[in-house]
Amino acid sequence: MHPKDMFTWFLEVVPALLGAIALLWTRTSFPLTPLLYTVILAHCLILMVGGHYTYAEVPLFDALKPIFGWERNNFDKLGHFFQGVTPALLTREILLRKQIVNGKGWINLFAISISLAFSAFYELIEWWVAAATGDSAEAFLGTQGYVWDTQSDMMFALLGAIVALISLSRWQDRQLQNK
Repeated sequence: MHPKDMFTWFLEVVPALLGAIALLWTRTSFPLTPLLYTVILAHCLILMVGGHYTYAEVPLFDALKPIFGWERNNFDKLGHFFQGVTPALLTREILLRKQIVNGKGWINLFAISISLAFSAFYELIEWWVAAATGDSAEAFLGTQGYVWDTQSDMMFALLGAIVALISLSRWQDRQLQNK
């Protein structure tokens, strides 16, 4: 209700809405693990909070700035971290269930690669929106004057993918065995 910037809210919430439609469409033909549904929900909530306040102005992360000595509001880095976590686990689950790739190393390579491709594509979308709309895209970009924002966004997605694969793969495997 009453987002700070309606255009930014729309841009940030559309992926969550499209994801919800895809999940509803596939809920019976290809149900996911509870772990993956939970990760997707967390990612959607991050998108919605970022869209509501704009990523540069999420109050909790403004309060954390002096505690951690940050010069900027880093809520967008949490979003990009999950932009690595979610596609990595989704890719892993699809590859395992469809038996597309054999071998843990190959599955991890593809999961990380797809996460990075998704992150890079999102950065391209940000660029296209900025080029098409000019100044009205500033809240959507959320760079906050940080010259390395695009690269650090992709680094956080890479980190999210790696952390997810290391810390959640066994949990996902146990849930896949119960399917």
